[in-house]
Amino acid sequence: MKGVSAVVAEFIGTFFLCFAGIAAILSATPTVGGGGGLVAIALAHGLALSSAVNCFGGVSGGHYNPAVTCGMLATGRISAPNALIYILSQCAGATTAAIICKSIFPAAAVAEANLGIPLPAAWATTGTVLLVEFVLTFLLMTAVFGTAVDERGKAVKIGGFGIGLTVTFDILAAGPITGASMNPARSFGPALVQGYFTWHALYWIAPIAGAVVAALVYQNLILEKKR
Repeated sequence: MKGVSAVVAEFIGTFFLCFAGIAAILSATPTVGGGGGLVAIALAHGLALSSAVNCFGGVSGGHYNPAVTCGMLATGRISAPNALIYILSQCAGATTAAIICKSIFPAAAVAEANLGIPLPAAWATTGTVLLVEFVLTFLLMTAVFGTAVDERGKAVKIGGFGIGLTVTFDILAAGPITGASMNPARSFGPALVQGYFTWHALYWIAPIAGAVVAALVYQNLILEKKR
């Protein structure tokens, strides 16, 4: 089983991402008036994830996302018991971030943004949400493999920065469509605190599917096989 340090690292790393992301969304509401809009929200998520991966990647692998953990599970890089512990720790970190953000920001801002829960646009269908979140998480998982798993990618030495940049451009590209979650824990934390689970299952299904497919594609078609 993974040690306590890895589990704590997954909790704190997920807190990094979710606190920064939720706070940025709430700061952009009319009540708070922080400005920056989608660009600020994308940068907050991407920079926070980059920092977390660089801080704790050597401790836990820097998943901070149940979809990434499932991708690693599908390629034999983590055991099922450890994957479950990671996912529970990630969800706890996301929930803690949501609770703290709700306690910091005005109730009006929390209501305006529904605590930053990633949700689809009014015109988006179930199929739209599934496809967009699948694609976004496929790209994220590919970045994880390319920069943090593949030894050829590690030689470039950008690691967490490359992963954070992928989250940033994913949010810029599709934040207005689905909220660009890419991360079931990021969706779960504020949904649990708000008691709002409309659409929630899709934000587990699509990211996990996208991450698993990306991990298997990279593992079997791109990763250099050891001789």
